[in-house]
Amino acid sequence: MKAHTKRKITFLFGFAAYFSTIWYLWDTPAVYPLKVFVVLLHEISHAIVAVATGGTIERIELDPNQGGACYCPGGNAFLTLSAGYLGSLAWGALLISAGQMKRINSRWVTGAVGLLVMGLTIAYVRSLFGFWFGLAFGSVLFLGALRLSAAVNQGILLTLGLTSCLYAILDIKSDVLDRPELRSDAAMLGELTGIHTVVWGGLWITVAVLASAWLFQWSYRRA
Repeated sequence: MKAHTKRKITFLFGFAAYFSTIWYLWDTPAVYPLKVFVVLLHEISHAIVAVATGGTIERIELDPNQGGACYCPGGNAFLTLSAGYLGSLAWGALLISAGQMKRINSRWVTGAVGLLVMGLTIAYVRSLFGFWFGLAFGSVLFLGALRLSAAVNQGILLTLGLTSCLYAILDIKSDVLDRPELRSDAAMLGELTGIHTVVWGGLWITVAVLASAWLFQWSYRRA
């Protein structure tokens, strides 16, 4: 068997193992920190777009039930509200890409993500749970960059990225499509535009599924 074919088979088995494990452990404490991390990425995405469109960041909050809020007045409300779920998807794509780029040192990327999480936490996260979670999670990533091999850090980046993409899809389904009565980003966008919450949820989940499928194909081709 050619080395190229072996790499692709290894990739498929690795992806299947990841997906099976994460799916089996989804509602367990083992995956809980990853899910809260994705919620943080969701809120950071709101904040970044708010600032980019002329707004400000007052504070970010996270709670133990995987909820979060970003208080960022000003800016373009349409773009800011749209940035949460799609932003966590974009973060996932960036982490997956960084984890597969052979020219990029994965240890440097993991360390940079850890420092970014700690810095944004200190600057903007104001809930007690969110503050200590951000510092702890960022510290673990930074220490992992210092002490673990490049191959392990590559695995960390891929795990964070894949979980971010998967959680974006499942979160849209849970918060928007299954429970449209919730005060979600889509509900607030519906109030702003007059377009029903479920329409926005359907659009976002379509984008998320298509983007995730493209990422899978891209990663498979690079294997």
